[in-house]
Amino acid sequence: MRVLKGAIFDLDGVIVDTVPIHFKAWKKMFSEYGIEFTFEDYKKYVDGIPRIDGCRAIMKDYPEDVIQEAAERKQKYFREFIEKEEIPTFESTINFMKELKENGIKVSVLSSSKNSPFILKKIGVYNMLDAEVNGNDITKGKPDPEIIFKTLKKLNLNNNEVVVFEDAILGVKAAKNAGCFCIGIDRYNNPERLKEADYVISDVSQIDLKKLKEIFEK
Repeated sequence: MRVLKGAIFDLDGVIVDTVPIHFKAWKKMFSEYGIEFTFEDYKKYVDGIPRIDGCRAIMKDYPEDVIQEAAERKQKYFREFIEKEEIPTFESTINFMKELKENGIKVSVLSSSKNSPFILKKIGVYNMLDAEVNGNDITKGKPDPEIIFKTLKKLNLNNNEVVVFEDAILGVKAAKNAGCFCIGIDRYNNPERLKEADYVISDVSQIDLKKLKEIFEK
């Protein structure tokens, strides 16, 4: 039987609702290259993966130096937006993280974004974490499991001792590629898109520690 010892939370879409801010930054950047960018493009091609990979997915016919420039431009716009604007949070997730900590479960956050530490500090969550891994720490984007394995190493836990909370398709794939139990958080009212997860909810408010242990340890 599995015993729950740790929880790994993706940042964007799970703890903070930065999706509208990311989309706004992507759309502004791509418009400067004459590229029409829709929210469907965001969900399909750039959600949950490193910025440079998102640029490559859309700018397939562009040279690498232009792609690098575009990625830097997107980062600049995103930083400007999050520094000026309040960052919306999912309070249900933050409350659940606190509940886990109070009950001796290690809590960590991972993100493909290099902005993760700044955001976590701004919303007051950073100091409660047992581990944090972000885009500065990895060389391969999701669905590669590198980011999961690096988090496990920092937590000093095995893949069968943690649950991963993810809202993106590639994030769920990364968790499963690492051999972890994964709970998908469906923010788009389309649970089928996260069908590879072990369990799907629409918000963390639908689960508590007792329920989590039941589905994890059964």
